[in-house]
Amino acid sequence: MKKIGRLDRPDNNGTAKMFANPTLERISRTHISIPIAMFLGVSTYSLYYGISTTNIGFGFALILILGGFMAFTFVEYLMHRYLYHMVPDTKWKDKLQYSVHGVHHDYPKDKDRLAMPPFISGLYAAILYFLFYLIMGEYAYYFLPGFLAGYAAYLGVHYIVHAFQPPKNFLKVLWVNHAIHHYKDPDVAFGVSTPIWDYVFGTMPKKG
Repeated sequence: MKKIGRLDRPDNNGTAKMFANPTLERISRTHISIPIAMFLGVSTYSLYYGISTTNIGFGFALILILGGFMAFTFVEYLMHRYLYHMVPDTKWKDKLQYSVHGVHHDYPKDKDRLAMPPFISGLYAAILYFLFYLIMGEYAYYFLPGFLAGYAAYLGVHYIVHAFQPPKNFLKVLWVNHAIHHYKDPDVAFGVSTPIWDYVFGTMPKKG
C-alpha cells in the first residue's frame, strides 16, 4: 500500500496550510460551485458555437458528446491511479504528490480543496480546447462539452460523497467505494464519478 498522506489523523478533520503567503493560501481554495459553473459555461458556449457554425448532424454530435464524457472518465481514472497516487520516491515527486492529492487524503473533509483553484480550472479548459481543436478540428466543439461535463460531474460527485450521507439507491456504491479508497485501501476504487474503469482494470474493492 502506497503512502498517500502525511499525518496519522483518526478524525481526518481540519485543513492544511499549503502556503506561507496568505494570498497564495487564499487562492488555493475554492468553493466547488465555481469550477463546475466555469466548465458548464464553457460547455454551453462551445455547443452553441458548434450548432451555429458547423453542419455536424445531431446524431454524430451526440456521439461526440458521449465520447468526450467517456474520455474524461478514462482520464480521471488514469490520473487518479498513476499521477495522484504515484510512488513518492524522490523529494520532488513527494512534494508534487502531496500537493495535488496527498493533502486531500489527510483532510478529506476540507471542502475548499476538493477542486483546483478557478484560475487553474480556467487554464485546463483553455488547454483542452486548443488540444482537442488541434486533433479533431470542428468536432472539438461537441467533444469538449462532453469532456468538461464529465469533469463537472466528477467534481460534483466528489463533493457530495464527502459532504453528504450515502443515498439508499444504486448510487450508494460511489460513496462506499470512495470511503474504502480513503479509509481502508488507497490502491483500489480510483474511479470517483463511475466505477466502470475499476471493473475494467480490476481495481474494484473486494467484497466482504
